[in-house]
Amino acid sequence: MITALDQIRRLFAHNGWADAELAAAVRDHHGTEQWREYSHVLGAGEVWLSRLEGRPSRSVVWPTLSVADADALRQSLIAGYAAYLSALSIERLEEIVSYTTSAGQPFATAVGDILLHVALHAQYHRGKVNLLLRQSENAPAPTDFIAFARGVPAAVTPR
Repeated sequence: MITALDQIRRLFAHNGWADAELAAAVRDHHGTEQWREYSHVLGAGEVWLSRLEGRPSRSVVWPTLSVADADALRQSLIAGYAAYLSALSIERLEEIVSYTTSAGQPFATAVGDILLHVALHAQYHRGKVNLLLRQSENAPAPTDFIAFARGVPAAVTPR
Protein backbone atom coordinates (compact mmCIF):
# COMPACT_ATOMS: atom_id res chain seq x y z
CA MET A 1 0.00 0.00 0.00
CA ILE A 2 1.31 3.42 -0.97
CA THR A 3 0.96 5.95 1.84
CA ALA A 4 0.69 9.74 1.63
CA LEU A 5 4.29 9.92 2.82
CA ASP A 6 5.40 7.57 0.03
CA GLN A 7 3.70 9.85 -2.50
CA ILE A 8 5.33 12.95 -1.01
CA ARG A 9 8.73 11.27 -1.22
CA ARG A 10 7.99 10.46 -4.86
CA LEU A 11 7.00 14.06 -5.53
CA PHE A 12 10.36 15.20 -4.16
CA ALA A 13 12.21 12.64 -6.26
CA HIS A 14 10.35 14.21 -9.20
CA ASN A 15 11.33 17.70 -7.98
CA GLY A 16 15.02 16.78 -8.04
CA TRP A 17 14.72 15.25 -11.50
CA ALA A 18 12.66 18.16 -12.87
CA ASP A 19 15.03 20.77 -11.47
CA ALA A 20 17.95 19.02 -13.19
CA GLU A 21 16.02 19.00 -16.48
CA LEU A 22 15.18 22.67 -16.10
CA ALA A 23 18.76 23.55 -15.15
CA ALA A 24 19.97 22.05 -18.42
CA ALA A 25 17.39 24.05 -20.38
CA VAL A 26 18.15 27.43 -18.78
CA ARG A 27 21.91 27.17 -18.20
CA ASP A 28 22.61 29.21 -21.33
CA HIS A 29 20.04 31.84 -20.31
CA HIS A 30 21.82 33.11 -17.19
CA GLY A 31 20.71 36.66 -16.41
CA THR A 32 17.34 36.37 -18.17
CA GLU A 33 13.80 36.17 -16.83
CA GLN A 34 13.94 32.39 -17.33
CA TRP A 35 16.99 32.19 -15.05
CA ARG A 36 15.33 34.45 -12.46
CA GLU A 37 12.30 32.13 -12.28
CA TYR A 38 14.50 29.04 -12.10
CA SER A 39 16.56 30.63 -9.31
CA HIS A 40 13.32 31.35 -7.47
CA VAL A 41 12.39 27.66 -7.54
CA LEU A 42 15.67 26.92 -5.77
CA GLY A 43 15.56 29.87 -3.38
CA ALA A 44 11.99 29.15 -2.29
CA GLY A 45 12.82 25.46 -1.86
CA GLU A 46 15.67 26.38 0.48
CA VAL A 47 13.55 28.83 2.47
CA TRP A 48 10.87 26.17 3.02
CA LEU A 49 13.42 23.50 3.93
CA SER A 50 14.96 25.83 6.50
CA ARG A 51 11.52 26.41 8.04
CA LEU A 52 10.89 22.67 8.22
CA GLU A 53 14.31 22.13 9.81
CA GLY A 54 13.94 25.08 12.19
CA ARG A 55 17.11 26.87 11.05
CA PRO A 56 18.01 30.12 9.30
CA SER A 57 17.75 29.98 5.52
CA ARG A 58 20.90 29.98 3.40
CA SER A 59 19.02 31.77 0.63
CA VAL A 60 16.41 34.40 0.00
CA VAL A 61 13.17 33.63 -1.83
CA TRP A 62 14.28 35.42 -5.02
CA PRO A 63 18.05 34.91 -5.11
CA THR A 64 20.47 36.10 -7.76
CA LEU A 65 22.49 32.97 -8.49
CA SER A 66 25.46 32.19 -10.67
CA VAL A 67 25.34 28.92 -12.58
CA ALA A 68 27.73 27.35 -10.06
CA ASP A 69 25.71 28.63 -7.09
CA ALA A 70 22.48 27.33 -8.63
CA ASP A 71 24.02 23.89 -9.20
CA ALA A 72 25.29 23.78 -5.62
CA LEU A 73 21.94 24.89 -4.19
CA ARG A 74 20.06 22.37 -6.35
CA GLN A 75 22.27 19.53 -5.10
CA SER A 76 21.91 20.76 -1.52
CA LEU A 77 18.12 20.77 -1.84
CA ILE A 78 18.02 17.26 -3.25
CA ALA A 79 20.11 15.98 -0.34
CA GLY A 80 18.33 18.12 2.24
CA TYR A 81 14.80 17.10 1.31
CA ALA A 82 15.84 13.45 0.95
CA ALA A 83 17.30 13.48 4.46
CA TYR A 84 14.29 15.31 5.89
CA LEU A 85 11.79 12.98 4.23
CA SER A 86 13.68 9.81 5.16
CA ALA A 87 13.40 10.75 8.84
CA LEU A 88 9.76 11.88 8.59
CA SER A 89 6.95 9.70 9.92
CA ILE A 90 3.38 9.72 8.64
CA GLU A 91 2.23 11.13 11.99
CA ARG A 92 4.52 14.13 11.65
CA LEU A 93 2.77 15.25 8.45
CA GLU A 94 0.19 16.88 10.75
CA GLU A 95 2.83 18.58 12.93
CA ILE A 96 2.56 22.37 12.87
CA VAL A 97 5.51 24.52 11.84
CA SER A 98 5.55 28.16 12.93
CA TYR A 99 7.45 30.60 10.74
CA THR A 100 7.56 34.18 9.51
CA THR A 101 7.23 34.92 5.80
CA SER A 102 9.66 37.11 3.90
CA ALA A 103 6.98 39.83 4.18
CA GLY A 104 7.19 39.55 7.98
CA GLN A 105 3.85 37.78 8.54
CA PRO A 106 3.71 34.98 11.11
CA PHE A 107 2.04 31.71 10.11
CA ALA A 108 1.67 28.16 11.38
CA THR A 109 1.20 25.39 8.80
CA ALA A 110 1.14 21.58 8.86
CA VAL A 111 4.26 19.83 7.55
CA GLY A 112 2.24 17.93 4.95
CA ASP A 113 0.75 21.16 3.58
CA ILE A 114 4.20 22.77 3.39
CA LEU A 115 5.61 19.80 1.50
CA LEU A 116 2.74 19.79 -0.99
CA HIS A 117 3.14 23.53 -1.44
CA VAL A 118 6.87 23.20 -2.17
CA ALA A 119 6.26 20.58 -4.86
CA LEU A 120 3.32 22.42 -6.46
CA HIS A 121 5.00 25.83 -6.25
CA ALA A 122 8.11 24.51 -7.97
CA GLN A 123 6.08 22.95 -10.78
CA TYR A 124 4.13 26.19 -11.27
CA HIS A 125 7.36 28.15 -11.74
CA ARG A 126 8.85 25.45 -14.00
CA GLY A 127 5.82 26.00 -16.22
CA LYS A 128 6.53 29.73 -16.27
CA VAL A 129 10.15 29.06 -17.21
CA ASN A 130 9.04 26.81 -20.05
CA LEU A 131 6.61 29.46 -21.31
CA LEU A 132 9.40 32.04 -21.25
CA LEU A 133 11.70 29.63 -23.09
CA ARG A 134 9.07 29.06 -25.79
CA GLN A 135 8.41 32.80 -26.11
CA SER A 136 12.12 33.36 -26.74
CA GLU A 137 12.06 30.54 -29.34
CA ASN A 138 14.00 28.08 -27.19
CA ALA A 139 13.15 24.48 -26.42
CA PRO A 140 11.29 23.90 -23.14
CA ALA A 141 12.33 21.32 -20.56
CA PRO A 142 9.75 18.52 -20.36
CA THR A 143 9.32 18.34 -16.56
CA ASP A 144 5.88 16.75 -16.32
CA PHE A 145 5.45 14.18 -13.59
CA ILE A 146 4.34 11.56 -16.11
CA ALA A 147 7.68 11.84 -17.94
CA PHE A 148 9.40 11.18 -14.61
CA ALA A 149 7.08 8.27 -13.80
CA ARG A 150 7.49 6.71 -17.27
CA GLY A 151 11.22 7.29 -17.34
CA VAL A 152 10.98 8.76 -20.83
CA PRO A 153 10.43 12.35 -21.99
CA ALA A 154 6.88 13.48 -22.58
CA ALA A 155 5.87 14.55 -26.06
CA VAL A 156 6.94 18.10 -26.78
CA THR A 157 4.87 20.22 -29.12
CA PRO A 158 6.69 22.31 -31.70
CA ARG A 159 7.61 25.86 -30.76
